[in-house]
Formats: sequence, C-alpha cells, structure tokens
Amino acid sequence: MATNILMPALSPTMTEGILAKWLKKEGDKIKPGDIIAEIETDKATMEVEAADDGVLAKILVAEGSEAVPVNAPIAILVKEGENIANGESASGSAAGIVPKSPVPEATRTIPTFPSAPSSVSDADAKRQTTDNSRIFISPLARRMAHQAGINLGDLVGSGPMGRIVKADVETTRNKLVQPAPAVAGALTMEPQVQLVDAGSIALKASDVLVPHDVVPHSAMRKTIAKRMQAAKETIPHFYLWVDIDIDELLKLRADLNSQSPKDGPGVYSLSVNDFLIKAAALSLRRVPEVNASYTEEAMIRYHDVDISVAVAIPEGLITPILRRVDQKGLAIISNEMKDLAERAKVGKLKPEEYQGGSFSISNLGMYGITNFSAIINPPQSAILAIGAAERRPVVRGNEIGVATMMTVGIACDHRVFDGATGAEFLSVFKGVVETPLSLML
Repeated sequence: MATNILMPALSPTMTEGILAKWLKKEGDKIKPGDIIAEIETDKATMEVEAADDGVLAKILVAEGSEAVPVNAPIAILVKEGENIANGESASGSAAGIVPKSPVPEATRTIPTFPSAPSSVSDADAKRQTTDNSRIFISPLARRMAHQAGINLGDLVGSGPMGRIVKADVETTRNKLVQPAPAVAGALTMEPQVQLVDAGSIALKASDVLVPHDVVPHSAMRKTIAKRMQAAKETIPHFYLWVDIDIDELLKLRADLNSQSPKDGPGVYSLSVNDFLIKAAALSLRRVPEVNASYTEEAMIRYHDVDISVAVAIPEGLITPILRRVDQKGLAIISNEMKDLAERAKVGKLKPEEYQGGSFSISNLGMYGITNFSAIINPPQSAILAIGAAERRPVVRGNEIGVATMMTVGIACDHRVFDGATGAEFLSVFKGVVETPLSLML
C-alpha cells in the first residue's frame, strides 16, 4: 500500500520550510531510521528520518523547494514489489503536487505548490484569464517583479521550460530603471521612500535609483527582523551599565587552564565568557525577578536558569541555549558552549537547542566594542551586553592605578521589573565577577 511521506514539523511554531536536499532517489530501498532528506528552517538544517520501510516510489517535491507547508506530501513510499500510477499519491490523485523536475538551485522553489505565497497584480490575473495561459515563475521572481512594479507579461523566462527566475526580473528591471538626470552640484540621488504611517517610513528595492545589488532576505534574516522589530515596538526597554574589574577573574582563569589535562575527555580551555555566563546564572538565582517573562495575565518566573548566548553566523544571529547553567561547573559550560557554537555555524542545531531560554547574553568584546545597547529577545525580560576588556586608570582610595576593566550593560523590560531590580542584578553580577572564587562554590 502506498504511503505519503509528509513535510515534518521540526518545531511547534514551524508552518513551512525548505526541502534542501534529497539523500535518497526514486527506486531506493528505505528502512526505518534512514536519513532520506534535509530540511531547512529559519535557524538550522535538520535531517529527516524514515519511519517505515519500503521503496521510495516517487518524489513529489524537488530539492531546493521553498515554502513547503508542514504535513504536505513530499514523496510516496510503497512496499517492495508494489507500483503506483503516474502522479498518484497514497490518498489518490496528487493534484496540486508537482513531480520532481530539474530546477536550478538558485530558484529554490516549487513551480505550482498550492500553499506558496504569491502576489499577483490585477493585470497579471487578467492576462492569465484572457489567454488561458500559465505564467511559470518562481515565488522569489514573482515577489521581486511585484515590488519593482513589473508586469509579469513583460518578462521572458530563461529557466527550464521558459520558467521566469530571479535573473530575468533583474535583467528587465535594470532595463527599465534609467539613470537620474544630472543636477548641478548634486553627487547622487537620495533613495525614494514611501510613507507607511505617521512617524514611520519603508524603503522599497524598486525605489532605489542609484546602482545597487538586490540581496533577497533569507528565512533567518526575516525571522530576526520580525522579532527585533516586535521587541522594540512592544517592549519598554531601559538600560543600565556598570564597570567591572576582571583582574582577579583573569588570574583564576589562567590558573584553572594551566591545570587542564593535555588530552582526553577532561580537557577544557576556559574563556572569559564562560565565567560571565556562570556569573549571570548565579546572579539570576539571587535576583529571580529578572529570570522572568511578561504575559497579559501574570508574570512568569522560571524555575530553571536557561541562558541563551548570542552566536554570529554568516546568515545572521542565533542564540543556542545552555540549560540549568547554575547547576554546572565551568568546564562543562565551556565545552557545551563550544559544541553549540560550532554546530550553530554549520546549521546543525536542533530546535530545542535554540528555542526557549530565560535570559540572554551578547558579547561583542572580541570586536573591540567597549559598550553597547542590546535588544531584548522576547519573551525574555533582559539581555546582558558584554563589552571589551581593556586596561584603564582606576582610583583606589587616594591612589590612581591601572586595572583590566569591562563595561557590562543590561537591557530590561520595564513591564517585568523596575530600575532598582535591574540595578540589584548588576550589583550582584559585579560582585560575583570581582570575587571569582565564589563561582567555584
């Protein structure tokens, strides 16, 4: 009996994904546990395991396809020796599902996938209705054409079977956009902007009249943009900063690293960030009001201290989570953080490894940034911003000396706690970092 292989939901909030790659081909035998495909979400690439045994009879969704809805059939599995009718899925007709066909990777789309988002102008719809023809265009190309105000009927496709792809839209747009007339004393023309509502503006790619490149948003960049905009629009941020002497921490770090085994499972190499993560966890235990989230009905106080640590990757930013940090030693924190960061950079984190968390830390010290204001990662209520350590003059009593200082700031959700609570947290954090032996207790 034929069985549909469905697009899996890799997280509770996932509604669609990218079918990045097929690891099995039509006719291959499959057994439970076999990795058959790779699925991309907005944060990571996940492997899909087969749940049943049989033969991969038909691939319904080509690799590289975007916006594939969760639970949509992506392939058909049959028992060995069985056959299926051409184009027929396990539930009957495979209407709306397009069989695999050669599609350039750059388009990364499904030609006729029913749930793929699209924007069609009235003129385009009229043209398709009157001549009873179909315009084959990738969702990305359709979206770019719509944003640039290009009628789909003016495009000539260079893809397979005349399919319109991104390059075709760019070629047509470049022909339509003429250089701005020279004006005496003017060096360039400012990009045009469209007023959206009072106090806000939005720039369209098609409004930019100077030479430029159009870089489509990745799924990760779209998610980051939505979350950060929502955070700044809905969370009343306030910021606090404190300067911390880390000379004692640096001495303890050097001493502990010198005691690490040369090889074997017990090897560790502690970073300053490892100490700060542990210090933040202990501070959250002592000031639990910060380890919280706001809801319309009540305040949520978390039992566990799960810290999200910002990691920069080529596609954007991701925050892998260290769970129950207050209960772990420095060596464990260090090794877990290194493993999470390495897998984050190659897109191999599991959803549970970057979703959740009760508090965040962002460290830009390695870039020489001395202090900055971070944006809260909702639904958390605070994020710690770590600046660079540098030698500065300090006053101790009546003497001026030199110490290794670090500026640390915290962004706070004023709905969850007030300035005094935020100041208390930073005071506790400063005390723990400046007496680092307390981290060993």
